[in-house]
Amino acid sequence: MSAPLPSLPVTFRPARTRAVLYAAGTAQLAALTAIALALPALTGGERLSFIGTGLLILAVLLLLARPKVVARQEGITVVNLTTKRELAWAQVLRVNLRQGDPWVHLDLADGTSLPAMGIQPGIARDQAIRDARALRELAENHGTGDRTAG
Repeated sequence: MSAPLPSLPVTFRPARTRAVLYAAGTAQLAALTAIALALPALTGGERLSFIGTGLLILAVLLLLARPKVVARQEGITVVNLTTKRELAWAQVLRVNLRQGDPWVHLDLADGTSLPAMGIQPGIARDQAIRDARALRELAENHGTGDRTAG
């Protein structure tokens, strides 16, 4: 028996991965700022470069935490690292998360495949599998999804 479909809208994102990235970025910024302030021999510019490096690292980690997939009544929004794409349900033929895949891939009606990095099995494999199944069920119920997808 399959789980009930989530109510729309629903957002899928790798929560544990995001928490780790946020924590690592904040800790890195705090450490570099503390070093910049603790070393008495540094000039003002050198202190700023330490803090600037911490901010740059934080920005990159926040970018890595950006991916999500939002399912709405009208369709799906896929937000990856630097791109955002809106899809109607009918455009999504299949939702795939195969063994070894770093994230879900959507097979689209135009013959292309779109990575959906918001569902990734990295450090929360079971949650990613549940999310992929839920998205697959939503695609099958709202669009032209293929029930044979693996």
